[in-house]
Amino acid sequence: MALDDVQVAFRLAGGGTYTAVERASLRVADGEFVAIVGPTGCGKSTLLNIAAGLLAPAAGTVDIFGAPLTTLNRQAGYLFQADALFPWKTALENVAIGLETAGTPVSEARPRAHEWLKRVGLGAFGDRYPHMLSGGQRKRVGLAQVLIRDPKILLMDEPFGPLDAQTRQIMGNLLLDLWNADRKAVLFVTHDLEEAIALSDRVVIMSAGPAAHIIGDWQVPLKRPRDISEVKLDEAFHDLHRDIWHKLKAEVVKGYAMTEGA
Repeated sequence: MALDDVQVAFRLAGGGTYTAVERASLRVADGEFVAIVGPTGCGKSTLLNIAAGLLAPAAGTVDIFGAPLTTLNRQAGYLFQADALFPWKTALENVAIGLETAGTPVSEARPRAHEWLKRVGLGAFGDRYPHMLSGGQRKRVGLAQVLIRDPKILLMDEPFGPLDAQTRQIMGNLLLDLWNADRKAVLFVTHDLEEAIALSDRVVIMSAGPAAHIIGDWQVPLKRPRDISEVKLDEAFHDLHRDIWHKLKAEVVKGYAMTEGA
């Protein structure tokens, strides 16, 4: 996945335009896990939406596996921060629906959905409706719902943000286990720098807006496979966190200052 000199601008109600992202370039190799971190409102989710084909850039190009992206990115699966489960469908039905709408017979889709529920630790919860599941369990269903379609690219927008710290760690390790089994290209947006380092191969930092752009790109020198609780004890983890935070902190301060000024 390659974004080159991407620019995103929005029209304002009172006239004029607001440039959210300016000249942002980012590449994610096949099988690479890249995390994006930056201040609130800096355009992290905007880049995901561009990569998904949900938003067309005002300038710049987007290539997916070497081909220009001109419509929805059919190679990608998108896991949002908010739950995207149908409340009137069971966990099994929610996981299977992506296959069924693509034409897979129910008799084939449902057993495959059950296998995915087992892979995310919910094999006994297929008959539960979303309101009967905890926040972490709903995230597991959402992850299975996306991965059952076998996307080549996984786009994740603060997927574990609403969860408590312990559940976030469990979900992070689950994600790493699933990713290690079938390494897809991942673009993962988070506000949590520790989470970004623990999960990814590279951490990309965006500046505060307006006209946000990429200001840093760090390789993560931590061996795989990883356990999130253990990797955070590694000296290399703390060295990298200190280096990135030194640059990120100034942008976070700018972002809050703009919010207060508004």
